[in-house]
Amino acid sequence: MKTIALLASPHRLKGNTAGLMNFVIEGAQKAGAETEIICLDGHNVQACNGCDVCHRNGTCAQKDAFEEIKKKIEQADGVILGSPNYIFSVSAQLKAFMDRCCGIVHCLSFEGKYGASVVTSGGGGDDPIIQYMNRFLLVTGIHPIGGVHATMAALPNGEFTEGIKNRARELGADLVAAWREKRTDPEVTMEMNAFRKRMRELVFWKKEEWTYEYNLWQNRHEEIESAKASEDQRL
Repeated sequence: MKTIALLASPHRLKGNTAGLMNFVIEGAQKAGAETEIICLDGHNVQACNGCDVCHRNGTCAQKDAFEEIKKKIEQADGVILGSPNYIFSVSAQLKAFMDRCCGIVHCLSFEGKYGASVVTSGGGGDDPIIQYMNRFLLVTGIHPIGGVHATMAALPNGEFTEGIKNRARELGADLVAAWREKRTDPEVTMEMNAFRKRMRELVFWKKEEWTYEYNLWQNRHEEIESAKASEDQRL
């Protein structure tokens, strides 16, 4: 399993978010995953400028690292998101990346992959952030399998407690297991199917403007119909 870990902390590899994410990665690697960490530092992925170019031609007009990161995720099997909890939300660095994924969301372009989320904070309130990050994974087509979070209280001596470390390692191992088993969750599948239908209808409504996305959805429809026809012939 090839996994991309997106670390969206201004402290990069030296912060608490990186520390907690490393234990998730450790668990994934012990289960057989190959993992690459990419730091989103606010410079390599700029904020979305709302130009709609990605909807028309499938690539972003901005000349930064976003397209390279997108390609790496497309070639991977799993994604781990890591962010500190900043004022009850994700960091600006992660939000910039999320916003740049608007074309990916319209087409659920990361479909078939598995993901997990990591959050650290000073005083807690992390569950909604994990849910938000996993919701983002879902609307890009990634099947979220869970998350892990920790506050400063989990670092009594400047190091995470064994309980937190073990939960993080277990999350990494479970990410690999979910991918191997092609695990599905009925609620996640239902939500993803409903979102897929919503996006398809939106893109077809905007087909004159969003030509790339319309052609992609049209090709998917033709592939599905062809597969159905082949199955009917076999039966």
